[in-house]
Amino acid sequence: MAVRIRHAGRYREIAMALMRHGFGYMVEEMGLFYFLSLPVRWNAREQVETVTLGERIRRVLEDLGPAFVKLGQLASTRSDLLPDHIIEELAKLQERVPPFSSTSAKEIIEQEWGMPVHEALLEFAEEPLAAASIGQVHTGRLKSGERVAIKIQRPGVTRMIGRDLEILRDLIAVAGRHFEWVALYQVDRIVDEFARAMMAELDYSHEARNAEKMAAQLNEHDFIHIPHIYWDYTSARVITMEYAEGLTLGKREELLAKGHSLKAIAGHLIDGMLQQIFLDGFFHADPHPGNLLVREDGTLVFLDFGLVGYLSEDMKEHLSGLIIALIRRNSEGMIRSISKMGLIPEDCDMDALRADLDKLRGEYYDIPFSQVRIGKALTDLFAVAQRHHILLPPDLTLLGKSLLTLEGVIEMLDPSISIVDMAEPFGRKLLKQRYNTSRIGRKVLDGLTGLAESLLDLPGQARQLSALINKGKLRVEISLPELHSLMRKMDQISNRLSFSIVLLSFSIIMVGLIIGSSLSHETMMLWNFPVIEAGLIIALLMVIWLLYAIFKSGRF
Repeated sequence: MAVRIRHAGRYREIAMALMRHGFGYMVEEMGLFYFLSLPVRWNAREQVETVTLGERIRRVLEDLGPAFVKLGQLASTRSDLLPDHIIEELAKLQERVPPFSSTSAKEIIEQEWGMPVHEALLEFAEEPLAAASIGQVHTGRLKSGERVAIKIQRPGVTRMIGRDLEILRDLIAVAGRHFEWVALYQVDRIVDEFARAMMAELDYSHEARNAEKMAAQLNEHDFIHIPHIYWDYTSARVITMEYAEGLTLGKREELLAKGHSLKAIAGHLIDGMLQQIFLDGFFHADPHPGNLLVREDGTLVFLDFGLVGYLSEDMKEHLSGLIIALIRRNSEGMIRSISKMGLIPEDCDMDALRADLDKLRGEYYDIPFSQVRIGKALTDLFAVAQRHHILLPPDLTLLGKSLLTLEGVIEMLDPSISIVDMAEPFGRKLLKQRYNTSRIGRKVLDGLTGLAESLLDLPGQARQLSALINKGKLRVEISLPELHSLMRKMDQISNRLSFSIVLLSFSIIMVGLIIGSSLSHETMMLWNFPVIEAGLIIALLMVIWLLYAIFKSGRF
């Protein structure tokens, strides 16, 4: 309740956005109706639109600004949790934010650098090169002569996003008690992931470290470049990096006009991304054309390292097994790979899961190996996982989204290139790593060590269990997911029933007084106070309050 009082204005904006796009029923169920002004409440009508549910969700998020747009963009990577028609709409989300003034940008730079801008820079471009919801980029030149790109965080964005995250958690908690789809689509998980990602993105030093790590892992690629980070001019709110000049991959015709080989560019991109994914386990998670530049010499430049993914050694092993099983049309192999990730719920219908995987396998039956699209295959697998409520690690679904984006870029550059063919040498390296004698020996040793420790702990654990049983302290906990909601409803019913009984009793007393007064032909006075008149007023107020409570509950 304190959150709602503190941010009442923002709750009102959210309620209005939901009403505009046909979600009035949610406004009432979630208790947001009373943030609206009385005229709006009286005139409120459920708006029925001809557009799809996904489009209405997208419009609400765009109306509510940067934090909600970012939430939608993150949700668009979770094809394992959300249906395709909503994912397609969320993928269209665009940030529509005006740039902030260069005066504010300079003030932030001076606060972070601890010196006036002119002492650190020879040049500073007043007009931003690009603007987004979190920050904007200006170009400049250091005193040492290097041209740099300076990304500056938008003023007040940390406070604004902190507020919206607090509100989002409150709304999801309330919605979870009223709508089954909140639990079905695990919206709370998406919001938690979003909160972690947003807090990391608000600290530009994380992005700077990501860039340096990627530069180190791609150091041996002559045709891939990661801009240099200038740490003396980088902090949580300002990141300064080498300025990269070139054409984005979206400008296909201009690249051809300058004599660049699109096949070579596509090859460099695939090599770099596959190394990151299958060998290093640390990858650029947003390889869309705007984040990829081609310089005059044909070098490919990666930009924007705010969104990255991680794959552990075990996850890489399970992933390779999953892809190989899919391509080999082996349903049991796919189930084994998913099971090793520990993600299949206990109540999962294994026969239904196997049937869905067999159906998916059939879709790839007649497709030549070289024509298989890894990103599409993973996305199809995630759709099956979503139907069976199988939980997938966020980085795995982020990988599927990245590969799907990568395949779209490659198809735009040169449709004749097969990512699967180019992935073959990486697959061989991964298999060598997987069946490396020293690695197998290490895993066996780790397993034996864990088993030995468990056996040594067994007597102590048995003694503890025996002591608890003897003391009668062995506790069994039973959790009923809907118990809290049920008890709350029972409390409401009992309170209203008690109130009704009190009102009935009061009414009976008043009727008795009125009858007694009529028989005696005297006005009922108590210490010169008109008891009957006052009682009627009190009874009327109690009836009005009871009717208001019933109508407010929405269950009249």
